Amino acid sequence: MARIASILFIGGVVLVVGVGAFAYYLFRPLSAEPTPADFQCYDFGQGAHVPLDRPPHAFGIGLSYAAHIQETASEFDAEARPPVFEKHLRALSRTGANIRMPNANDLIRAADEIEPGLGATLRADYPELSPLLDYEVEMGFVLLEDVDPSQLDQPSFAPRLGFFIANDLSARSVGILGEGQPNRYAYWGLSKSFPGFMPIADQAWVPAEAKATGIPCIEIESIVNGEVRQRQSTANLIYTPVQMLRFIHAEFPDVPLQKGLIVLTGTPGGVAMATPRWLVRLSNLLGLSRFRKLSTKLNGDTSRFLHIHDRVDVRGQELGEVSITIVR
Repeated sequence: MARIASILFIGGVVLVVGVGAFAYYLFRPLSAEPTPADFQCYDFGQGAHVPLDRPPHAFGIGLSYAAHIQETASEFDAEARPPVFEKHLRALSRTGANIRMPNANDLIRAADEIEPGLGATLRADYPELSPLLDYEVEMGFVLLEDVDPSQLDQPSFAPRLGFFIANDLSARSVGILGEGQPNRYAYWGLSKSFPGFMPIADQAWVPAEAKATGIPCIEIESIVNGEVRQRQSTANLIYTPVQMLRFIHAEFPDVPLQKGLIVLTGTPGGVAMATPRWLVRLSNLLGLSRFRKLSTKLNGDTSRFLHIHDRVDVRGQELGEVSITIVR
């Protein structure tokens, strides 16, 4: 009996330790915590507004606020580049626009463009595929002069920039399809490149004197049908504009950093696409496919995603406001 009791005791200890280790794996904190960059905050009294013209290129930076990293259960490595993606210019729109909700055929065609054959799989398994349309308030900046990439490594380099407010709409179902793919962030760019998905302001604010780490330290927010969904200060950005330009050049070396190029600097917490970190880690541990992850999201609570007739307002204090309505 004593031997059996001893075996049971040891087995119990092993079980408790195993459960504890498994729980720690699921709920452990990030190995490195993201912290805001050291910014020089511009004074809106020293600058002016200029028209914001159609850009030659548009890029987005992902996971640039700590709260958004947490709510999307993303990992963070201070030494690695954040997600960088290019947005198609067909996404450009302005305040007051009616943005058409992509239907299943739109989503399937787009998926097949980035991954030939994927469309057939989606058409067979997801004939009523939903976009899981999300909102993202962001501060953007525009280059007011060409930038030589060699200048980006100079600590004192201060490019001439204009700043504006934007809404980076996203079809999250397309983004999920990039899970586990070598070009994952290309799916992110595609998810944000449907017609009208980049409503931006008509004007940009330009400081009188450029500073190396200067930005407007303002509160940006998104409002869906009168409900505030996002509100955060841009002073909590993890990267400076110069760092973002460096990331873009490293990822897209053949694209010139020319006058008029715009960059959306990322969104704070509060988007509809939020997932507990433990659940993401469990999914990865179980080796769930991107299609299983997509099915789980589609069959879950989608009430916070955008729907037909929803109105979205994004604001950025002196940078203005951009309002759009989702239509069929």
